[in-house]
Amino acid sequence: MTLDPIVSEVRRIREAYAQQFISDVSAMMDDLRRRHRESDRKSATRKPKPRRKTPVSSKLKGG
Repeated sequence: MTLDPIVSEVRRIREAYAQQFISDVSAMMDDLRRRHRESDRKSATRKPKPRRKTPVSSKLKGG
């Protein structure tokens, strides 16, 4: 299987970033939120998709 050089680079960068925080996901999220606040970029927001109504199974009703 051929390795994609872009995927390899993204994985290498991701690993280096995780090592900065000793793989502490909470610390990484705090850093990412801080970086976002300090940047001049705008966030894209979308309306949530409407929920689909699914039929309730008779087994779930206890029948």
